[in-house]
Amino acid sequence: MPRTKGGVVSRRRRNRILKLAKGYFGSKHALYKTANEQVMHSLKYAYRDRKNNKRNFRKLWIIRINAASRANELSYNQLMHGLKLANIEINRKMLADLAVNEPAMFASLCDTAKQALAK
Repeated sequence: MPRTKGGVVSRRRRNRILKLAKGYFGSKHALYKTANEQVMHSLKYAYRDRKNNKRNFRKLWIIRINAASRANELSYNQLMHGLKLANIEINRKMLADLAVNEPAMFASLCDTAKQALAK
């Protein structure tokens, strides 16, 4: 049986990695071995940080809601509990957006939560 040479397949695989490593510093964008290592690390970082990004945004929204609710004489905890008792289902992203851009609307939500807590 004749020997098979993997020239085209191997080159295509290497070029795909080098294309992903475009813009990396030093030999990381030019040499296959170092580029492959860096691309594998970069893919791990990207996967991890997609999860962390969600976590960070949720933290930010909670901080904004807390600050705005305290301006309306409620804590974050009381506001969320009051909204739940009032059967108002609004997510934290929208609440934070209202707190920043529509303070009057947020204040009315706080009043509704206060009334629900008072019952």
